Amino acid sequence: MEFNEKLQELRKQKKLTQEELAEALYVSRTAISKWESGRGYPSIDSLKAISNYFSVSLDELLSSNEVLTIAEEDHKKKESHVRDLVFGLLDCSLIMFFFLPLFGQKVDGVIQEVTLFGLSEVELYIKIPYLIVILGLVICGVATLALQNCTMLFWVKLKAKISLGLSAVAALFFMISLQPYAAMFTFLFLVIKALMLIKWA
Repeated sequence: MEFNEKLQELRKQKKLTQEELAEALYVSRTAISKWESGRGYPSIDSLKAISNYFSVSLDELLSSNEVLTIAEEDHKKKESHVRDLVFGLLDCSLIMFFFLPLFGQKVDGVIQEVTLFGLSEVELYIKIPYLIVILGLVICGVATLALQNCTMLFWVKLKAKISLGLSAVAALFFMISLQPYAAMFTFLFLVIKALMLIKWA
């Protein structure tokens, strides 16, 4: 008997509805429905809660293949959580460009170090793209951190690509416009992200 059938049987033995079991386990009714229909498995923590609630061992709940599947899924979720955390923090940290003197501008033949806000001696067609790309990365970072548990397919597939794409554009743009400190930071962050994606591909 598979896990989904065992869970269904245990719930019916206690004469519980899916809603009642969901409340007892502090999960959504949709999660119970998903587990009972065999469309997914609970996390390790939820499995422990199920085991305790019904007073059955994990061995009774799961076959060896199911244990492996759940362990793999749990590992992938943890990897995804760590990646989102790193990507989000790196992107959010670029807000420092607004407050640290990481940009150079020539005033009376002397190069001064200024913040992005203090960058007044460059043309608007250069400054505006700086602002757009940095704000884009910061917003992407905030969204990545805030929506870590979001399961919308569009967001799950594209969040890392958006972050990488914006980082690549920023690094390239800062290199072309001869802003070495800004280019160094954005390129370093891009390399860290790329290495993480390669490692967990």
